[in-house]
Amino acid sequence: MKKNKISKDWLRKQKKDQFFKQSKIEGYRSRSAFKLIEMEKKFNFLKKKSYLVDLGSSPGGWCQFAAKKITNGKILGVDIKDMKIIDNVKFIKGNFQEASILKKIELFFNRKIDIVLSDMAANTTGNKSLDTQQTGELCLQGMNLAISILKNDGVFLSKIFMGEIFKEINDIAKKSFKKVTIYKPLSSKKASKEIYIFCKGILKI
Repeated sequence: MKKNKISKDWLRKQKKDQFFKQSKIEGYRSRSAFKLIEMEKKFNFLKKKSYLVDLGSSPGGWCQFAAKKITNGKILGVDIKDMKIIDNVKFIKGNFQEASILKKIELFFNRKIDIVLSDMAANTTGNKSLDTQQTGELCLQGMNLAISILKNDGVFLSKIFMGEIFKEINDIAKKSFKKVTIYKPLSSKKASKEIYIFCKGILKI
């Protein structure tokens, strides 16, 4: 009974959410597509010939928007969950940290790439401190991959939650990238601690 009540409350909130409604109207698989749309308007980093990997891509909202901007490049979605086919997007099911998946990513592009996206978040436990830490660790793992596969002027864009791990993420980003910007899209719920870190230009160490 309690689970059904929570599900009904969630659905009621979604129906009131303007971005949830808009995602249905425009055919996006998730409201999170509008976060990427906003960040593209601000940072202008998706180019026609970009090579892009989207970590934690399911259900595919970010890939859908990226495919509208990238018409002569390559887009790869990677997730441990299934993702339905999107035109001009390749999908690999698996954990990007596993050697076999990393190899598939490298073989797909066969060169340094332009953009690494990550909208990954750890499964919630009810412990906000733990959830923030685990999502932060996913960001750091995505950043490590980005540093190894991005071109010198490449972009890494990732979700993080404000918390104790934020300083560590920000410090590592500033040591690794020329430009680091923290940004919260309007489409990100006000009550959420969710923010995004935009990094550009690999620093030579």
